[in-house]
Amino acid sequence: MKKIPIGISSCLLGENVRYDGGHRLDAYITGTLKEYFEFHPFCPEMGIGLGAPRPTLHLVKIDDAVHCVGIKKPDCDVTEPLRAYAEQQNYLHANLCGYILKKNSPSCGMERVKVYNNGQPRADGVGIYAEEMMRLNPLLPVEEEGRLGDANLRENFIQRVYVLYRWKAMLAEGLSASGLTKFHARHKLIIMSHDDYRDLGQLLAGLSKDNLAQVAEQYILQLMTTLKKPATRKNHVNVLQHIQGYLKKDLSSDDKAELCEVIEQYRNGYVPLIVPLTLLKHHFRKCPDPYIEESYYLSPYPHELQLTNQL
Repeated sequence: MKKIPIGISSCLLGENVRYDGGHRLDAYITGTLKEYFEFHPFCPEMGIGLGAPRPTLHLVKIDDAVHCVGIKKPDCDVTEPLRAYAEQQNYLHANLCGYILKKNSPSCGMERVKVYNNGQPRADGVGIYAEEMMRLNPLLPVEEEGRLGDANLRENFIQRVYVLYRWKAMLAEGLSASGLTKFHARHKLIIMSHDDYRDLGQLLAGLSKDNLAQVAEQYILQLMTTLKKPATRKNHVNVLQHIQGYLKKDLSSDDKAELCEVIEQYRNGYVPLIVPLTLLKHHFRKCPDPYIEESYYLSPYPHELQLTNQL
């Protein structure tokens, strides 16, 4: 599989584009993730001509609207230029399968950015560029580098990246009713680990040649919204037990007991998700099932990422 295109704040790759002329090189991003992702850097503040180093900016509430202005020069308002830059770059954003933003940035912060109102800060804002970029690309998985330190959020982001990548690959081959139905079937167990999959199934139940494009557009938006909610241990247990049912005629009583015990150990937090997944893969290698072989649940992304080791 070729590397997946991902947008990223330039400073996280070590580019000296910060307000102080420095960078915020992230070792996990430039080490582990760079093996699988092709990074496309963006720095909106440099993009609108501010240079580095440059006067610092912050978000300020003015007449019920949030503006990005200079701290020492409040008359320097770059709100509209930052929005315009997001629109100008959108032809590039449209080709991406994910985006990693710099936390706390008045231009790039995804959430909890400080907004000043009468001199008092509240961490409830969104960077101006980031807000416009996300509005224009509602399907795009977006995360901040700081939140990637959380195992659940990291796994959730990377999983969504791979799902969108596979969706775009499917579209590149030509959208068809059979292709869309197969895509859903292969992701059904993943969806179950996040939420109820039945709404998406019902959406596809009304699929026809006449409404294919409309249903596909609604489907992927609903799917990416569903996957944004992190999978839970309880839902994973439900999926694992569901998968276990495909082996009920093939396993010995000892193997069944061992598998039940491992799933229960995962339920109680004694072992990570990788343990029951590995055991299930072992059994399905001996007793293959066409549906499970097609499903992405047991192998949703390269195992070298080791995401399920910490879940």
